[in-house]
Amino acid sequence: MNPRKPGSSTASKSSASIAPVTRLMPKLFVLDSNVLMHDPISLFRFQEHDIYITMTTLEELDNNKKGMSEVARNARQTSRFLDEIVSSAITDIDEGIPLQSHGTKNATGRLFLQTQAITNVLPVYLASGSADNQIIGAVKFLHDTHQNRVVTLVSKDINMRIKARALGLAAEDYFNDKVLEDTDVLFSGIQELPEDFWDEHGKDMESWQQSGQTFYRVSGPLAGGFVINQFVYLEHDKPFYAQVKEASGRTAVLQTLKDYTHQKNNVWGITARNREQNFAFNLLMNPEVDFVTLLGQAGTGKTLLTLAAGLMQTLEHKVYSEIIMTRVTVPVGEDIGFLPGTEEEKMTPWMGALEDNLDVLNKTDTSAGEWGRAATLDLIRSRIRIKSLNFMRGRTFINKFLIIDEAQNLTPKQMKTLITRAGPATKVVCLGNIAQIDTPYLSEGSSGLTYVVDRFKGWNHSGHVTLQRGERSRLADYATEIL
Repeated sequence: MNPRKPGSSTASKSSASIAPVTRLMPKLFVLDSNVLMHDPISLFRFQEHDIYITMTTLEELDNNKKGMSEVARNARQTSRFLDEIVSSAITDIDEGIPLQSHGTKNATGRLFLQTQAITNVLPVYLASGSADNQIIGAVKFLHDTHQNRVVTLVSKDINMRIKARALGLAAEDYFNDKVLEDTDVLFSGIQELPEDFWDEHGKDMESWQQSGQTFYRVSGPLAGGFVINQFVYLEHDKPFYAQVKEASGRTAVLQTLKDYTHQKNNVWGITARNREQNFAFNLLMNPEVDFVTLLGQAGTGKTLLTLAAGLMQTLEHKVYSEIIMTRVTVPVGEDIGFLPGTEEEKMTPWMGALEDNLDVLNKTDTSAGEWGRAATLDLIRSRIRIKSLNFMRGRTFINKFLIIDEAQNLTPKQMKTLITRAGPATKVVCLGNIAQIDTPYLSEGSSGLTYVVDRFKGWNHSGHVTLQRGERSRLADYATEIL
C-alpha cells in the first residue's frame, strides 16, 4: 500500500513484499477519532482493507457530538453511519461487518469494533488514562496478536503518530481527503506559450472579430492541453494575451483580452498593475463567468480587485443588487471572546481588509472633494453586506456579488455549503492564500480552496488565476520573499 494515501489503488502492491503469508491478507487500519470527525466518509475510503474502531474512539465521538460546529456535525454523521452498519450486521461482530453494502462499491473490507478488554501492553512511562495512549495500546495489542497482517494507526494527530512509531508501530496521516499530494501542480489558470507557438500552431489558422475582440482558431499539440477559460500569453517582440474559449482535441479557440492596464478601462479607478491582475479583471468583469477563484500571496491585490469589480458592476452597471462578503472567523492568535451587537457588528473585527480596501477605492476619485468622498463611502457601505458563515445554511442569494475571503480556511464541505447558496444571476468569488491556513487539520492539499480550484477547472462559467507579483509595497514584497 502507498504509505501516503490509505485506501489507494496501489494499496495491495506493497503488502506482497512483507511476507508470502500476508500477500492476500488485507491490512487492518485503526482509525483515530479525529479522522472520523474530520471526514465521516473515511469509513469507506480504505478499499479492500479492514478498519478497526476502539471503544475509546466511540466515547470521543459521543463527547464531541453536541453543538453546531463542523466537528460536532461530523461526529453525529459518523455515529449514524456506524449505527446503520452495526444494526444491519448478519454476522458476528467479532468476524467483521462487510462495508460494501453501506458505502461505495470500492469498500470491500470489513469493520471491526473492540469487543474485548485490552490489557495494558504499553510501557509504564505512557499514562494509561490518556485517550490517545489507549488507542495506541489497542494498536500494539492488534500488532502482537495479528502477526500475519499489517496493523496501521491512521491519525491526524502528529504527536500521536510519533509516539506510535517510537513504539515500533506503523502510523500514518489520513491522506484520502487531499485533492493533490503536491500543491506545486495545482492549476494556476495561466500558461506561457513558447516562442515558436505561431510556427507550430498557425497553419490553417482562422481569425475573426466579434464585439471588438479578436478570435483565433489554432491547431497543434499544445492546443490539446488547453483548459476552458485558461489564460495564455507570449511576452516577446509582440506581446499576446488571450483566453481559451473552446478546446476540442488538437483545436482551440483563443480570444484576445480587454486591456485593464490602460486608464480608459479602469475599474472604479483601479487599473491592473501586472499581467495576472489583468487576467483577474477579465474574469471578474465577465458576466458569463459565475465562479472565480483568486489565489496569491499577501499584497497581490486579490481583495482590492474583487471589490473594485463588485462596486463597478453593482453601483454603475447595475448587474448585481448588492455585494455580500463573508469569511471564516479563525483567529491567528488568542480569541478575543464574545462580541456584542448585530451580526454585522460582530463580524467587524474580521473585516479589517474590507475597510482598508474601501479607503483605497474611495480615494481614487480625486475630484470629488472631502464631502463627495464621504457621501460615496456611505453609498458604498449601504450596498455591502457582511455575513457570518454560521447562518448561511438554507439561504439563497439572488442577483448578488458574493465574496468569500480567506477561503483557504474552509473545508471542502463548508465550501460546498457556501457555493450552493448562489441563486440566479449571482457571481461567487473565492479569495485566499493556501500558504496561510489557520484551521486545524487542514493543509494545502486538503483545503476547500484547493478543492474547488481543481474541481471547477474547465467549466465554461468558471475561471481561476494565481496572482504572482505583490503590489502592496517594496517592504511587503521583500518580507514575503525572505521571511
